[in-house]
Amino acid sequence: MRYTLHGARLVDATMDREQGTILVEDERIQAIEPTSNSAEYIIDASDTIIMPGFIEVHTHGGGGFNLHTTEVDEIRAYRHWIPTTGVTSFLIAVVGTPNAVPETQLRTAVAAIELETQPRRESGAEPVGIHLEGPYISLHKRGAHPPYWLRQPEPEETEHILSLTKGYLQLITVAPELPGAYAMIRRMVEAGVTVSIGHTDANYEQACESIKLGITHATHCFNAMRQLKHREPGPLAAIVQSKQVLGEIIGDGIHVHPAMIDMLVRLLGPEHTIVVTDALAGAGMTDATFEFAGQEAHVICGAARLNDGTLTGSVLTLDQALRNMLQFTQVSLADVSGMLSYNPARSAHVADRKGLLKVGYDADLVIYNKDLELQATICRGQVGYVTDQWRQRLNL
Repeated sequence: MRYTLHGARLVDATMDREQGTILVEDERIQAIEPTSNSAEYIIDASDTIIMPGFIEVHTHGGGGFNLHTTEVDEIRAYRHWIPTTGVTSFLIAVVGTPNAVPETQLRTAVAAIELETQPRRESGAEPVGIHLEGPYISLHKRGAHPPYWLRQPEPEETEHILSLTKGYLQLITVAPELPGAYAMIRRMVEAGVTVSIGHTDANYEQACESIKLGITHATHCFNAMRQLKHREPGPLAAIVQSKQVLGEIIGDGIHVHPAMIDMLVRLLGPEHTIVVTDALAGAGMTDATFEFAGQEAHVICGAARLNDGTLTGSVLTLDQALRNMLQFTQVSLADVSGMLSYNPARSAHVADRKGLLKVGYDADLVIYNKDLELQATICRGQVGYVTDQWRQRLNL
């Protein structure tokens, strides 16, 4: 299938063109501003903004679906739902299980990813790997992770996890102050896994040392980490000073005050910031009760909380996060595109084919109207989501 999206404003982390045209052939972007309209379909997109599809590297679910699951069909259902929020690629988040490595959940995630290699795959967002958030995290900064999920890093267990995940582990969150953590960080970096500092009570010196070992990512900055103080700077100062670490921020304005979101983006720079949702199954739902890895959670006033009132993951979606970041900060739309698409592609090891509007890249696209309302999501050339208003235009 060949089709042209004609006359749209084209925005990604590297450009903002007032008017341009994208030629899509099968799963790829064939040309930007082609000289001839040789496509089978020409679609008038002159009243729209087209950006790369969003890449979600830290989400636990949404639409009523959990990613920490033992059911492949639940992950498949999620990948059909998530394009309604502009997401075209995601990491499958796995957390802890009581007193054991989450083997079944990791195997389920691998099986869901391997379905993508089969012929006649369905349209939907692509699971591009696994994010293991814990269980190697701090007891004192565990957030909504129960104590009986937590474990100490051990070399044998590290090798077991790498074997279980078959090369699909793209991101792991580790508290570097734990005994044995430095050895785990070295081994994961050696294996090509992005290591993230997070859920950590590390001091500034420990954080600096762990970054030297190869940490290049920081899990939800400010949340579940030792706080930034003028005499005890903690890990956040080390993250900001580093030139190699990409820092996540939950962009809902609830987990982090909008003024602090703006401050972090100014300190890190848009090129080192990743906007995430840390969403749970209740994302996209209102006043819902749902389950997070065996714990009951509730959507209350736009936030997700456990029964004891603990603030847990969010109910944010990335289409709303785009609008939030433009409201909370002084960045441009191109900067926000980088934080939602290109920067997460770097941490997920897919920046060679996703995250930009570039010839040869996957045709993962979001189409917004000029009021920044999502109209359609295209996942590797196929329509993953479309509004009624745009359905007739995208009759591919």
